[in-house]
Amino acid sequence: MGAAMRRIHVGNALSAFGLGFTVPYLYVYVAQVRGLGAMTAGLVLAVFAVAALVVLPFAGRAIVRRGPLPVLLTALLTAAVGSLSLGLSAHAPTVLASAALLGAGQAVMQPALATMIVDCSTAETRSRAFATQFFLQNLGLGVGGLIGGHLVDTSSTASFTLLFAIEAAMFLLLVVVMTTLRLPHSPQIKDAPGRSAKGSWKQLLGNRAMVQLCVLGFVLFFACYGQFESGLSAYGVEAAGISTSALGTALAANTAMIVVAQFAVLKFVERRRRTRVIAAVGIIWAIAWLTAGYAGLGHGSQEMATAAFVSTYALFGLGEAMLSPTVAPLVADLAPEGMAGQYNSAFALVKQLALAVGPAVGGPLGASLHAPYIVTFLLFSLGISYLAIRLGKQLTPVQNQPSLRKSRVVAQGGAAAKSLAA
Repeated sequence: MGAAMRRIHVGNALSAFGLGFTVPYLYVYVAQVRGLGAMTAGLVLAVFAVAALVVLPFAGRAIVRRGPLPVLLTALLTAAVGSLSLGLSAHAPTVLASAALLGAGQAVMQPALATMIVDCSTAETRSRAFATQFFLQNLGLGVGGLIGGHLVDTSSTASFTLLFAIEAAMFLLLVVVMTTLRLPHSPQIKDAPGRSAKGSWKQLLGNRAMVQLCVLGFVLFFACYGQFESGLSAYGVEAAGISTSALGTALAANTAMIVVAQFAVLKFVERRRRTRVIAAVGIIWAIAWLTAGYAGLGHGSQEMATAAFVSTYALFGLGEAMLSPTVAPLVADLAPEGMAGQYNSAFALVKQLALAVGPAVGGPLGASLHAPYIVTFLLFSLGISYLAIRLGKQLTPVQNQPSLRKSRVVAQGGAAAKSLAA
């Protein structure tokens, strides 16, 4: 990796560390430590999602016109202000305003960093670059959550103030790191200032492959990430009798699988069609939901139910490790020259929509309608495989399997050498 890519990966790790540092404890902080109640705490979590949905449609346009680095620096400063003010806020209006700043800043960081990865990579190295990003994000989230959990004390407001202050310091440190970054020249759209945002979205929506990928992305995030901390955990507690400690073990198994499998599966993924890899993930997740069904509906021992539930999260982690070098690079490859920021932001918007709808649908189902919950998301997983195969028909062979580009270059080079020799 070049110096620019190393700094970008440091940025991914630090931003994920900051997220893992505070977000798991937001509910406890607002509801109990500040004494603002469960309703306000729920509103804070909703504000995070709403803020992301509001800013992401504009983030892509800003990245295209101004470049990803200025947008990232603005997002980092916004998140730092939001984090610090959240740690000092004692009343509902200021807590909600601070959460909106923090949520908006964190939402914009991801497409900005993803666009910087695109600018600093080639089609051949992009899968590995995004796999490294995903690996570091999960590592940062895990380490941040672990350290944050040891720092907080629900009887001490000062411990949470310290937590949010450290998170703000991480964002400011990242500002310093990124100001030293020198990005390679990326193509810009010459008439971008004259184009309307409506025109940019119209161009994107006219790309049938990108639209199908967004639909597929929504189902991916809805059926997996949108269930981790809502429907699936509620199902585990209510149907399978999983303890909170076992739930923590399941989440740890998910992270451990990603850390162990990420680079092990990378060579396998790089040599195959992207849509076939995504289809395989749908099958793996279908098996995961069947395993979860056994945990809650199989009437086995509690030990077997716990083992099956932990295995469910591990299987999800395996699928995530296969997706990270597949989906994000495909978004970049579908983007026309100079439009990577717009496409990354659009896909991030789809992800946020899925993460907002997923818990709202999955939570009540997982808590009370156990069998319908499993059947519903089993079908969604099989739907992933169907949508992936359908998407493959819209892609060029090189878009679907970038390794073909290298083999074609080698073949052309060999043909040219033979011609010169003759």
